[in-house]
Amino acid sequence: MTAPRPLVFRDELLDAQLLRAVAHGTYGGAELGECLVAARAIRPDDRESWRTAWLELADRSFAAGEAAAHGGDPIGARHAFLRASNYYRTSYVLHLEAPLPPSALDAYRRHREAFVRAGVAESLAIPFEGGSLPGYVCSGGAGRRPVVISVGGYDSTAEESYFWNGVAANERGFHAVLFDGPGQGAMLLERGVAMRPDWRGPIGAVIDAVASRPDVDPDRIIVWGESFGGYLVPRAAAGDPRIAACVLDPAQLGLFQAARARIPLPASVKAQLPGGPRWAISLLRFVLSRRARQLTAGWALRRGMLVHGVASPWDYLVDTARYDQIDPATIRCPTLVCDADSDDISASAREFYDRLACDRGYLRFTAAEGAGAHCIVGARSILHARAYEWLAPRLRSRS
Repeated sequence: MTAPRPLVFRDELLDAQLLRAVAHGTYGGAELGECLVAARAIRPDDRESWRTAWLELADRSFAAGEAAAHGGDPIGARHAFLRASNYYRTSYVLHLEAPLPPSALDAYRRHREAFVRAGVAESLAIPFEGGSLPGYVCSGGAGRRPVVISVGGYDSTAEESYFWNGVAANERGFHAVLFDGPGQGAMLLERGVAMRPDWRGPIGAVIDAVASRPDVDPDRIIVWGESFGGYLVPRAAAGDPRIAACVLDPAQLGLFQAARARIPLPASVKAQLPGGPRWAISLLRFVLSRRARQLTAGWALRRGMLVHGVASPWDYLVDTARYDQIDPATIRCPTLVCDADSDDISASAREFYDRLACDRGYLRFTAAEGAGAHCIVGARSILHARAYEWLAPRLRSRS
């Protein structure tokens, strides 16, 4: 397969994050031209130039939103605030590490503030384990309607989920619920709550909070897992009969399984990890520690340490062993598996689908159609069209 040409950067991480920011333009979160101007001001070997370029663009967009609001143009204000929210998030993404830099926390808070100022959602505090999960409800219209609960991944936020899945749901007359669970958004960055393997509790708490609302049809609750959310959602889908259907973008069999596959050691050695052998552990400690110090090659490790609340790259690898997937055959609700051909996170999507015993669907997206990237970023409207076409008859049967 021929790799797609980069938008701007030869560095895969930088170009992927640029594509992610630009792609949110499909649902009002970006303008292509201003994103490319910002990107061309970035020095690929300097993440501070990345932060500065996106932060300056975010500040300009936020100021434009305020000016439009004061000038009596609520539509212009909404558009500008949504772009600012996306750009603030993009500005701090390369600084996701422990300890979290104050500048990253400040940018996250501006990201949230800009989203709230856009006025597209109602804040929602979801009771959970003696506290609450922060979230939003985005209305799909008056009356009792089906709802899509969007479950994000490692570095996503409730606010970014608006672009991933919220707008598409609202356009089709669905309410959308966006939230931060353990290891995400405000829960991680402000409250220090790390990721956990069992998300049946958090997702169940969200369903508890919305199923009794008079504007929600409790028989048509869809749970949509985005990125690492495609790993988290099956645990709830297997045990909560209130879920009418789930969408996994992509489906994943296990975090440690995926991490171990990328380790360049003999299969017989990798099969003994993370418990041994001792020489392999020593080697991996050294290699992972050195890699974590690299600007972009080490980003995933630094981010993983932050999200999992661990002290070293090796500790992160060890912790991933707790994230084995439930048996897909235990899922009872209709399940749609999405798979992008240029996305290594999708590597186990087809196997996951093959092991399902429920009403199931499989959507393959390709680089040839511009839809092969992680989470089909850059072709979200294509994904949503095909996914809702699959969902429609299954929801009609429950109405």
